[in-house]
Amino acid sequence: MKKVVTIGGGTGSFTLLSGLKKYPIELSAIVSMADDGGSTGVLRDELGVLPPGDVRQCLVALSQSSEMLRALMNYRFEGGGLSGHSFGNLFLSALEKVTGSFSLGVAEAAKILSVKGEVISVTNADTKLFLKLKDDGLLRGENEINHNFEIQKRGVEKMYLSPKAKANPRAIEKILSADLIVIGPGNHYCSIVPNLLVAGIPEAIRKSKAKVVYNCNLVNKKGQTEEFTLDDYVDAVEKYIGKGRIDFVTYNTRKPSKALLKKYEHESELVTFDKDARHSRHYRVVQTDILSSEEIHFSSADKIAHIRSFIRHDTEKLGKVLLMLLELSEYENIFHDIV
Repeated sequence: MKKVVTIGGGTGSFTLLSGLKKYPIELSAIVSMADDGGSTGVLRDELGVLPPGDVRQCLVALSQSSEMLRALMNYRFEGGGLSGHSFGNLFLSALEKVTGSFSLGVAEAAKILSVKGEVISVTNADTKLFLKLKDDGLLRGENEINHNFEIQKRGVEKMYLSPKAKANPRAIEKILSADLIVIGPGNHYCSIVPNLLVAGIPEAIRKSKAKVVYNCNLVNKKGQTEEFTLDDYVDAVEKYIGKGRIDFVTYNTRKPSKALLKKYEHESELVTFDKDARHSRHYRVVQTDILSSEEIHFSSADKIAHIRSFIRHDTEKLGKVLLMLLELSEYENIFHDIV
């Protein structure tokens, strides 16, 4: 059975995994541990637990249990002392306390939810994300970074984790044995880069014999990645994993409806791709319709709903494209032998 490893976090990983779980593959989701906003941030501060939010989304995406149980994991309380918290975040935090380990807690949750595949925290360390600006300003934590809209204007000097974090050995093991490594989609600075800052992850990706796919975001984030092109995103990711390591990039070709674009215009712009901009690309760009037509709704109890994405990838379309890329080398070998 072919082995697929995904690297990311948040809604992007949820969308990606929801499509991939339908195929006969060995699936491992490596998840960012930098989240410190919303319900997750409160639980980190008050209980001293590792961030459960992104892991919860991946567990729900890969769950093969009842619709009711999956809905329960995503349920957010709307009033009282638990206002804004999701049941799933509380559940994972409680499991961490009971088992004495976040990884063990996630493993127990996976059993309860009948998860297909494995959800792996990128690190077991309690660490925080920092972004140093070129004007010497410093943004502390994923939440502060996510809410700052002058990052592009002020420029990024560097990003780092403090204290420094070592990779979860299980994550390294999965990357080294993978046939396909899928990075993204997701918030560039808050969901993608934090994984690549963990010591051992970039090295494992470089050492792995797997093909690497980068799922390019559909939209840029205002004040952060404005005017980023597909090539800019690839350059930004390869800054960490090594130039030339990405083999394929997926790019959506269908535009969202005018109504959706208008709803989203204050937040971001569509990512562009100039076919003629670079004749020496080392990666191949898969251009196809992978846009979701589903209308997105958020719970009124979700305190950070205003920064979540309304324009998303289609789970089934993206899954089909990635499965095709997983099997592409076999098909090319067959066609090569046809005279």
